[in-house]
Amino acid sequence: MDETTREPTRIRLQRDGKGGWRERISALWSRRRVRWLTLAIGAVVAAFFLFWIIFARGLPDARTLLDYQPPLPTIVRDVNGEPIHSYARERRVQLQYSDFPPLLVNAYLAAEDKTFFQHHGVDVPGFFGAVLDYVSKIGSGARARGGSTITQQVAKNLLIGDEYSPTRKIKEMILAWRMENVLSKEQILELYLNQIFLGRNAYGVQAASRAYFDKDVVDLKLHEMAYLAILPKGPANYRPESEQGHARALDRRNWALSEMRSNGFINEAQYQEARSQPLGTVSQRNAALNDSLGGYYTEEVRRRLIELFGEAQEDGPNSVYAGGLWVRSPLDPVMQAHAAQALRNGLLRYDAGHGWSGPIRKLSAGEDWWRELAASNLGIDYQDWTVAVVLSKNAAGATIGLPGGKTASLPASAAQMPYRRTGGTAFAALNPGDAIVVKPQGDAYALRNVPAVSGGMMIEDTHAGRVYAMQGGFDSRLSSYNRVTQAMRQPGSTIKPFVYAAALDNGMTPASIIVDGPFCVYQGGRLGQKCFRNFSGSSAGPQTMRWGIEQSRNLMTVRAASQTGMDRVVRTIKNMGIGDYQPYLAFSLGAGETTVERMVNAFAMLANHGRWLDAKVFDYVQDRNGKVIWPKSWKACEGCNRADWDGKPMPRFLPTGRQAMNPMTAYQMVHITEGVVQRGTATVLRDLDRPLFGKTGTTNGPTNVWFIGGSPDIVAGVYLGYDRPRSLGGYAQGGRISAPIWKEAMKPILEGMPKTPFVAPAGVRMVRIDRRSGKRVYGGWPSSDPKSAIIWEAFKPETEPRRTIRKEEIVERDKADDRNRNNRQAPADFAGDQGGIY
Repeated sequence: MDETTREPTRIRLQRDGKGGWRERISALWSRRRVRWLTLAIGAVVAAFFLFWIIFARGLPDARTLLDYQPPLPTIVRDVNGEPIHSYARERRVQLQYSDFPPLLVNAYLAAEDKTFFQHHGVDVPGFFGAVLDYVSKIGSGARARGGSTITQQVAKNLLIGDEYSPTRKIKEMILAWRMENVLSKEQILELYLNQIFLGRNAYGVQAASRAYFDKDVVDLKLHEMAYLAILPKGPANYRPESEQGHARALDRRNWALSEMRSNGFINEAQYQEARSQPLGTVSQRNAALNDSLGGYYTEEVRRRLIELFGEAQEDGPNSVYAGGLWVRSPLDPVMQAHAAQALRNGLLRYDAGHGWSGPIRKLSAGEDWWRELAASNLGIDYQDWTVAVVLSKNAAGATIGLPGGKTASLPASAAQMPYRRTGGTAFAALNPGDAIVVKPQGDAYALRNVPAVSGGMMIEDTHAGRVYAMQGGFDSRLSSYNRVTQAMRQPGSTIKPFVYAAALDNGMTPASIIVDGPFCVYQGGRLGQKCFRNFSGSSAGPQTMRWGIEQSRNLMTVRAASQTGMDRVVRTIKNMGIGDYQPYLAFSLGAGETTVERMVNAFAMLANHGRWLDAKVFDYVQDRNGKVIWPKSWKACEGCNRADWDGKPMPRFLPTGRQAMNPMTAYQMVHITEGVVQRGTATVLRDLDRPLFGKTGTTNGPTNVWFIGGSPDIVAGVYLGYDRPRSLGGYAQGGRISAPIWKEAMKPILEGMPKTPFVAPAGVRMVRIDRRSGKRVYGGWPSSDPKSAIIWEAFKPETEPRRTIRKEEIVERDKADDRNRNNRQAPADFAGDQGGIY
């Protein structure tokens, strides 16, 4: 009964359900309106899906702009914290929206997007106007006018690129809509004003303000703001350097001013006053900040930064050309100026009388000569000299082109120095296109010569290795080759202190007697006998180690190296960072190659009691947010900048670096080489009247001349020679050429420093000895006379001389020397530089 009752019911429900929904759909679909509405919805969905596939798929997320960091230049500051150089492929300075003057913002709104604060990323009327313009120009080859809002321009510049197509325009609109949902109007304007390209390699308004007017945005006047506001559409069209570009720029600037007036941003009086002003732009400058200061130095900073952080944006967030690094360098502008001037003067002194070296480069003498001269980046920062290009020449003189597009005359009479390559006059050798150096002379110019010889100088702190100055040649814009860090040269006798340091570490003392006499070694059947000699060709017999260093005696040096063992000598040289040499005796006289930087750093380590130093061209590096990223162990010095003492212990830095040399050995060598200045090969420095140590050097040829030395606080080194080594002439010696250059640079620097003596490390014993014999003296005391027979000498414990001599014996010996001076060859004090010739 129940089953028969339920079954019909189940069948009835199934029939009602099955027939019901089909009938209802069929009934609805039979209606025309329903069919059209369904098709329309489907078409919209399909169109939207197709639109998304073509345009929206793969577009970047607008939210990435919230954390967007534009490529920023790396800024280098000097020891005083002043900016001196920047490394940038895009000149840019990032500001916050509040840093831009409201009138400047209004100038860009008037010129680019007057409804910016009303639309939501897209200006619909402007867009349709651009579409009509695009359609009208299809097939003409002309580019349609833009209809992009500022938001769209930001989307184009930062997210999708500058492809010219309708597709890109639609993508711009999509991204602009999304950006307006993520960013505020002020944030969008900030991105725009910091990113937009405005010519002269300037990206962003602040960089352009500096490039065109040499002032910050807050100092711009109304007519200057209007000029910058017209540049986004095409900076090349409004170049003030050309007559046509200047006229277009003036007309377009006035249009921008009228737009500002129309939009109520300025009144009539402001408009008329600004419209009457000239453009007022400054000449384009290729130099970044102060390029004339330390060009070799800042280039070395750049190379080392690239090694640490990479060069381009793809190399990492802290790359040199995009990371916006802040680099604090120890470059001292005063020391750098003295080093550069002294080296240049020394090169010119040596080169005087050798004749004209020839043109510095070959350029075009055509109509665009001024453009090629500017692109060459040639320049010179010496007195009032300048680089010019020969445009034409006749018998009376030559027409030359100067930086900035000006021309002048070079009379034949002002170029009569001999041309060293041919023997004729320099004027006869001039040809159109020659880049030369000239100096103003009356209404015309006179030819000047850049020395063919070159050199390098470096000044370094002895406590931390900070490099205060570096001059790697005559001028970095004439040649970027840095003779301080890149030129591998033989150091000559400047290596001798490290040879004798090895001897001191292996049993010798400053008073040890070494024979200054013939010394030969057998080098095998193929090379045979090798005999060494002194510079003078003579020998002086048994002498103290001190005398051998002061007078730079080669025979004593190789004998000491032989007795010590060349394996120990080259190990000492390597430990001091000079070079890794084979254990051959020639290397004890400076036959190996090294750089000025390595030698100066090694001498600085001697003054630092043998503790290792790294020659530093930057103290620390900060990222764009101010975080110190180098050195990794950097810590802030708490309390170092307090105005008043707080009663607590003063913050002190512990010594850093490994011990590269026994501190007592290092001091002994410094103490001995003080005698080089007092009575040896560098007596030209003695009248500086302060504790100084150092060593001259001259190599075979002579091809290289050196002097390296300094005070307890700073060490400097000078090298001079040809880039392709050749003889400097028989008279060329370190004491005659390099030491005077060192003196010219360091005299004004040292005058501002206290006369502090070299401090001996713990354990050193100061003993009175006879300078000539090395015997310990009783009954007499050293005097201030550099030629005093009795001096203080530094010894390690238990190494003092056991031989003794009394003052009376010294007096009698000196009298006997005076009586017999004409009958013997006595070793002479104050000898000329013996060099490192071998």
